[in-house]
Amino acid sequence: MRTFVNNHRFMMICLLTMWLKTYIVSKFVFNVSTENILQTIIFVLNPLSFMFIVFAFGLLMKAHFQRWYILTVSLLLSIALYSNAVYFREFTDIITLPMLVMSGNAGDLSTSVFELIRWYDVLFFADVILFAYLIWKKREWLTVTQVLYKRNKKVILAFLVSALVIIGLSQVDRPENPETMTHSFDREWLVKRYGLYNFYVYDAFIHTRTAAQALFSEEDDWDDIHDHLAQHRAPANPEMQGVASDKNVVMISLESIESFVIGESINGEEITPYLNELIGESYYFPNFYDQTGQGKTSDAEFLVNTSMYPLGRGAVFHTHSDNEYMGLPDTLRDEGYYTAAFHANDRTFYNRDIMYENMGYDDYFSQSYYDIGGDNTVGWGMKDIEFFEQSMEYLKDFSEPFYAKLLTLTNHFPYELDEEDHYIDPYSSSSDILNRYIPTVRYTDEAIKLFMEDMKEAGLYEETIFVFYGDHYGIAESHNEAMGEFLGKEIDVFENTQLARVPLIIHIPGQEGEELDTVAGKVDVKPTLLNLLGIPEWPHVMFGTDLFSEQREDFVVMRNGTIVTDDYLYVGETCYEKETGEPTLLESCDAMRERGEWEVFYSDNIIYGDLLRFR
Repeated sequence: MRTFVNNHRFMMICLLTMWLKTYIVSKFVFNVSTENILQTIIFVLNPLSFMFIVFAFGLLMKAHFQRWYILTVSLLLSIALYSNAVYFREFTDIITLPMLVMSGNAGDLSTSVFELIRWYDVLFFADVILFAYLIWKKREWLTVTQVLYKRNKKVILAFLVSALVIIGLSQVDRPENPETMTHSFDREWLVKRYGLYNFYVYDAFIHTRTAAQALFSEEDDWDDIHDHLAQHRAPANPEMQGVASDKNVVMISLESIESFVIGESINGEEITPYLNELIGESYYFPNFYDQTGQGKTSDAEFLVNTSMYPLGRGAVFHTHSDNEYMGLPDTLRDEGYYTAAFHANDRTFYNRDIMYENMGYDDYFSQSYYDIGGDNTVGWGMKDIEFFEQSMEYLKDFSEPFYAKLLTLTNHFPYELDEEDHYIDPYSSSSDILNRYIPTVRYTDEAIKLFMEDMKEAGLYEETIFVFYGDHYGIAESHNEAMGEFLGKEIDVFENTQLARVPLIIHIPGQEGEELDTVAGKVDVKPTLLNLLGIPEWPHVMFGTDLFSEQREDFVVMRNGTIVTDDYLYVGETCYEKETGEPTLLESCDAMRERGEWEVFYSDNIIYGDLLRFR
């Protein structure tokens, strides 16, 4: 053994350094926790199973090539580790292979990416830099020796067997239910069990399998899905049926706005004064949860327009934009509506040019339709007030009835806003992100107020139903300490899930409205609108339920596997009592957990198999 180490000193040092670095990042950046000694051992050893295999290939190379191969492997693994660490800082998630398809949007994400980079990030690559220097200056000390396979089969086999033993060990503590792996959407669980690098091997397998799924799909695949939907279907509220019949529909995506700002004030000033006022004369849903995945805003659009769940890996807008869908715009167009989407961004961003047409939008008013530049841009693009003003020039000329979907931008991470546009002072806390978030939310609130006034002046207000929804969370878990200061309570796992609530406001002029406490999500928006507009649900495939239905179940499943009902909350393999926020018997959440897994599993199958083409 000592001879082997002396002859392969460079590989052993790189392997051990990479192993230690991976453990430290996984433990303290990804916050992976273990529940027992066996899980801890598996978690610590898992990275080695992948490293043994990839580094072993280098042993077969000549000395000159072996050094650069080992250094390149170390660099690539460091890049994978660092990229995930940066992404995790804001999104508390792991990068999946379908997300690499979205890398073409990187130019548009520059302000967000730079906000997440830290000066000390160079430490992620300190070992690679040091090894590159030593190869240049101290090559004779970093020994490498080519292993000839015929003479050293035992060495190669030892690496492979060690890797297989570690992989086999990871199966010892796996759940009894074999479907857990099939349905798994918990990437933290996968990284804990298989390690970050093996996760990508698994992700590649899933990516290959799902990519081919549509080729082998059949109409019979609908049978189990129909049974599941029928089992959980609740009839729409007949008293609300058609109350907004033939009215225009204006749906506004409130970028990154969470429910915690609604009704809140700082220094005696309301953060959302107009939305607070609007809620008083609207239908408001305070227990409306974010169900988006890695596609964020585009996932929110998918949810409200299809009543299906977004994918757990990547964004549907990118991976399956050519599928058949029963989109809300398409349905309304069949009912005589003119349908249009407004977004002051590049029309190809997130494949919206393809997806919007596929979902049934007649027109897409993108960046080229707006006068953008100078003082009317900040952060990600056009300021909301100017966006609404210029959008009105098109909207007021639409033939009625129409369906218009508008996406706001100003309240986007990293929440930049010129001081002259502040309608409220920044918050003062340990988080610059939260501090800047408050003025950008207030700015969007003001933009909505001015837009609604323009709708009244244009004579469109009375004949329009307005739907406002927060598209996804705004403040990441990494800012929970500051959020605790703001809310005056500790943000534990239970409270963190409560922060996943986003506002849903349905405003129908002439109706008083009310606050409804039903536990719901964006998947419920489409069936609710269909009923309000008097459009039959059949033949739509919808996982959501009319929010006004008296028979609906209080139930919502999020894309990360968290499930909420009126009685319980299931998150991170723990069941909590909703009323007390205290952990309870895991069995109490079994039924809701099983339903949640099947919900997203069946929805995924519809998308991966392009099953709507059979209807």
